[in-house]
Amino acid sequence: MEHPTAGEIRFGDTTVADASRGYVMEPGSRNAGLVFQSYALWPHMAVAGNVDWPLRVADLGREERRARAAEAMEMLGVAGLAARYPGEISGGQQQRVAIARMIAPRPRVLLFDEPLSNLDATLRVEMRTELMRVHRATGATAVYVTHDQIEAMTMATHVAVINGGRIEQFDPPERLLSDPASAFVARFIGTPPANLIPVQAGAWFGRMPDPALRGATGQGMVRAEDLALADAPGPDTFAASWSRWCRWPVAGW
Repeated sequence: MEHPTAGEIRFGDTTVADASRGYVMEPGSRNAGLVFQSYALWPHMAVAGNVDWPLRVADLGREERRARAAEAMEMLGVAGLAARYPGEISGGQQQRVAIARMIAPRPRVLLFDEPLSNLDATLRVEMRTELMRVHRATGATAVYVTHDQIEAMTMATHVAVINGGRIEQFDPPERLLSDPASAFVARFIGTPPANLIPVQAGAWFGRMPDPALRGATGQGMVRAEDLALADAPGPDTFAASWSRWCRWPVAGW
């Protein structure tokens, strides 16, 4: 809805916004669907009417609208609620109706604005699976905004980590864990977060760094799951010491 002040936004080969020439395509012409955080269902329309509405706006024929609405409601498991109104169904069912309404016009881009934040924990897990199934069934590109790391890491093929309005890294989930692009990403992604330790380039487990890096300083990343106790000294081990505060041995640097 906002007009960008710089750059372009393209859906495939279609430019939907270009700040350099002041061009912005009308949202309704972009062949994109949106699920709002608040569902935004029409309270005076039954479930079937809500799902049918974007098809009516698109000026599709009655029979095609009926077929598409029925297909979308069946896919989301709300066909049996077609005659009920939003106020007569649960939050989880309202969410399913909102998604059915989005996919009925068969858009090629699906936009999700924190769609599960209003659901309880158990229902969120169920709906994650449902959304991934819908994504596979439609074949559309999905852009999903969330503050929940578990949602992002379990659902996405690629994740954009945003800090202060800027994208710090855009990569598959496993790459964010194994090769974070910044200290922020290293601390932000993962449970527990990574341990960051000030380091200076030098001999490391018997291996020397690139000469160009000799003496350089930075931060070394160690994730808890990568630590293990060794039975004997080896090439990739270092000495551990007993902590003053606990009875378990901890790594000493």
